[in-house]
Amino acid sequence: MSQLIRTLKSHIRDEVIKKGGWVNSHAHADRAFTMTPEKIKIYQNANLQQKWDLVDEVKRNSSVEDYYRRFSQAIELMISQGVTAFGTFVDIDQVCEDRAILAAHKAREVYKNDIILRFANQTLKGVIEPNARKWFDIGSEMVDMIGGLPYRDELDYGKGLEAMDILMDTAKSQGKMLHVHVDQFNNPKEKETEQLCDKAVEHGMQGRVVAIHGISIGAHPREYRQMLYKKMKAVDMMMIACPMAWIDSPRKDEVLPFHNALTPADEMIPEGITVAIGTDNICDYMVPLCEGDMWQELSLLSAGCRFTNLEEMANIASVNGRKVLGLI
Repeated sequence: MSQLIRTLKSHIRDEVIKKGGWVNSHAHADRAFTMTPEKIKIYQNANLQQKWDLVDEVKRNSSVEDYYRRFSQAIELMISQGVTAFGTFVDIDQVCEDRAILAAHKAREVYKNDIILRFANQTLKGVIEPNARKWFDIGSEMVDMIGGLPYRDELDYGKGLEAMDILMDTAKSQGKMLHVHVDQFNNPKEKETEQLCDKAVEHGMQGRVVAIHGISIGAHPREYRQMLYKKMKAVDMMMIACPMAWIDSPRKDEVLPFHNALTPADEMIPEGITVAIGTDNICDYMVPLCEGDMWQELSLLSAGCRFTNLEEMANIASVNGRKVLGLI
């Protein structure tokens, strides 16, 4: 057989390897592989906010060893694809307590010669309610990066901005980067990325804050988006895109700027904003069809945004991931 013609996938993969290998910048490995055919109705019938509490079943019934098995399976899946660094949120709250993070640290020790692991604390219960705050404070001492979900406290108490203050104060006092889920619901009423920029300035956290998802940015008019990108650039805010996690956003009847439910990397990168990529949830209640395939994530982002700058695609999958994880 004559020599096969190289595909763009082969070219980009080789460039990623030259740049140090793939980086999965965002995941929830502690809950990976928890979806089963019997549980698919949870995904079909519940919205994301409801799933934040429905996963309590998994958390409550998981031992340290259960968590360790899931971490190991996710880590080995990453290693098999050539991932050299892996950032994952870990649930630490009043339901699972510290079982997941103990398993995470065990996994880091076992795989320390194979992959770099970085952990952030997931705050599905928020940081305002006293018991939730207690576990946030405990968890923040056990992770490499502070993690946040301010919409949980906005939903429950109307205190999303106060939650951002707590996240910023904690990250700054501990000298850690801050990774925050923002603008997840493809809704122009959401302006969490802009709020996060303002809070970064207020707390002197420029260059230390990473936004995750930013789906709702595309639902805003061009003028707002351009203003936001300038603000993000001014505070050196980085962004992590997780395409498979949000491509399933439900249809809506609202009249919005035409866009895909993807982080607008095609607009951010030319504005000098660092964009990295992650798998987010892998085969769990939130995203049952995500298989943790790094090429699938990158190709979906590229196709959905019509962004085919090959050099920047390789950067998204490698160098930019090391930046958002604080490795360079």
